[in-house]
Amino acid sequence: MIPLWLKLAYSAMVVTIVPVYYVYYGLANFLWFSDIALVATAVALWTESRLLASMMAVAVLLPELLWNVSFFSRLLLRARVSALADYMFDPAIPLWIRVLSLFHIPMPLVLVWMLARLGYDRRALVAQTVLAWVVFPLTYGLTDPKENINWVFGPGARPQHRLPPRLYLGLLLIVFPLIVYVPTHLVLSALFGR
Repeated sequence: MIPLWLKLAYSAMVVTIVPVYYVYYGLANFLWFSDIALVATAVALWTESRLLASMMAVAVLLPELLWNVSFFSRLLLRARVSALADYMFDPAIPLWIRVLSLFHIPMPLVLVWMLARLGYDRRALVAQTVLAWVVFPLTYGLTDPKENINWVFGPGARPQHRLPPRLYLGLLLIVFPLIVYVPTHLVLSALFGR
C-alpha cells in the first residue's frame, strides 16, 4: 500500500540524520519525541503498521505543527511564535546540522499521508500515552537538566524552579497526554478513523 520510492526516500533521510545526530548531539538526543518519531515512522513505513503510524501521529503532529509555524513565521516574517524552532536560527549550531533538522517538515506530512492511506488506529492514544510514561521518566533520569529534553524539567528551554522537580514530572505525565494526545486523537479519529 505504501510505494517503495517513499520508503527508500524516507529511509535515506533517516540513515543520514541518525549517525550525524549521534555524533553531534549524543545518544540522549534520541529521547526527543520528534527523533523517536523520525525513526519509528521509518519502521511504520516498511511494516505498513497502522498502529505505529497512528502512535507517532498522536505523539508529534501537534508539536510538529507548532514547530513548522514557528520556523516559517520566523524565516519568512521574522516573527517569533514559539521557542520550538529557535535553534534553527542559532549561528552557534553549524548550518549543516540545522539543515538536517528540516526533517520536521516532511515527517508530519508523511504521517498524515500514511493515516490517509492506512487509516487511524484508535488504540494509538493508549499506546502512545504508555510510551510517553516510559520516555518521560527515562529522559528525566538520564539527561542533563540544561538540555531539558521533552521539557521534563520545565516548559521551554530552561528548567523550572517553582515546583519540586518530581512533582512537575508527575504533572507532565498527566497534562501532556491530556492537552496534546487527546485532542490529536479526536481529530485523527474523525478524519481517518475506520
